[in-house]
Amino acid sequence: MYLAYDYPLMSVFWSMLVFFLWIMWFVLLFRIVVDIFRDDDMSGWGKAGWLAFVVLLPFLGVFVYVIARGKNMGHREVAQARAQHEAFESYVRDTARGADRPSSVDELARLSEIKSRGDITEEEFHRAKELVLSGSGSSARTGAAHAAAGR
Repeated sequence: MYLAYDYPLMSVFWSMLVFFLWIMWFVLLFRIVVDIFRDDDMSGWGKAGWLAFVVLLPFLGVFVYVIARGKNMGHREVAQARAQHEAFESYVRDTARGADRPSSVDELARLSEIKSRGDITEEEFHRAKELVLSGSGSSARTGAAHAAAGR
């Protein structure tokens, strides 16, 4: 039976080092597999070849991959992070821009003003009002369409 005092401190250190290196090996292996699939410049056969090389001869495959294509791994990762950031910023911009749309009360007030100036008839006013209240129309588009028609 082994007790804690039977396991020397240096053996604990080496065990921890081996465990740490084992975890780092899997992290590196998974990053290379992800990089193989991330690369858009590589053909399908090239991806299959590198993947077979890395899976069948893992140590040699990983080391050769890092030597041959390791420099661009960082560039591809940065490009993907930049693309994700730009997509997020675009989403936020589009979502925030949606809040800038005028409310239906503002659109009805604008319609009322256009009607009082005599730019649209009573019938056109009611049609545009129904569009605004149904949520499928905008008085700005209605006013612009009538202005373009020469009213």
